Amino acid sequence: MRVLIAGLGNMGLSHALALHHHPSAEIVGLVNRSGRCDHPDLAPYPVYDDFARALATTTPDLAVIATYSDTHADYAVAAMEAGAHVFVEKPLATTVADARRVVDCATATGRKLVVGYILRHHPSWQRLVAEARSHGGPYVFRLNLNQQSTGPTWEVHKALMQTTPPIVDCGVHYVDVMCQITDAKPVRVHGMGLRLSAEIAEDMYNYGQFQVIFADGSVGWYEAGWGPMMSEVAYFVKDVISPGGAVSILSGMHPDSDSVEGHTKVGALRIHRTGQPDTDIDFPEEPDHQALCDAEQAWMLRAIAEDIDLTRHMEDAVASLAICLAADESIRTGKAIEL
Repeated sequence: MRVLIAGLGNMGLSHALALHHHPSAEIVGLVNRSGRCDHPDLAPYPVYDDFARALATTTPDLAVIATYSDTHADYAVAAMEAGAHVFVEKPLATTVADARRVVDCATATGRKLVVGYILRHHPSWQRLVAEARSHGGPYVFRLNLNQQSTGPTWEVHKALMQTTPPIVDCGVHYVDVMCQITDAKPVRVHGMGLRLSAEIAEDMYNYGQFQVIFADGSVGWYEAGWGPMMSEVAYFVKDVISPGGAVSILSGMHPDSDSVEGHTKVGALRIHRTGQPDTDIDFPEEPDHQALCDAEQAWMLRAIAEDIDLTRHMEDAVASLAICLAADESIRTGKAIEL
């Protein structure tokens, strides 16, 4: 499988290394704005500074898109129209219309489209979803991911916020978890947010939260903030509550709040069934960030080889993005958004 990889930041580099080591993948090119790649394992591969030229020159079977969010839709459509399958990092796009355009292109061209929802490949998060569903709904979702980012990480966050607020960039992961558990359509979103730094644009906010109501009566809350002012107290809350009990990720099991490794680790789940003693489930050998990226790319290649139907996956990606973008609209307009 001939692979072109666009974007060599944190996620793109991990995807490139996953494919570098996969026996069924052949990297035919890398795309980076600087036109170079400093990682020694990737030194043999040609590097381009323009995606369109790289696509035309390398004619890949698979394009991996890990660039900034505002390029995702155009790059994905261009790759599929050129005959390539696509793996695109989350969020799928920056508007619901663009997300739908990408999905429609995948359907029309018969290309496989996978969105980088890394938690779907994490055995501990898979267990969390299964345990929560076993309790039965309706559900209360209490989820957040606040990051006290400084130095290089804050610079990355400021760059991301040129196009995408934290509740969209991070939120799609956790809204996807909500959607997997409740399996019901969202009906209304209400959000609020605040600009806490003069280092970002006046029309951007680096702290936000929103509430979503689902058709089955489930309700969800999600909160995300970036920046050196953020608190690391209760920065990683993951609770799912229903009449049958609760499933929670235990706190205090993670590294610093801006660590990529800490965003996926569960450490231990506490299973509370109404009227019964709590049970803790430990996960001492959880996969690290690179292993999860390895799993994502293995799944991408398998989906192509086995012609796996990805319709539900694509629709879930649009739905989770729609909720987060509705929350962004609610924050900017001060009004609840009907979905």
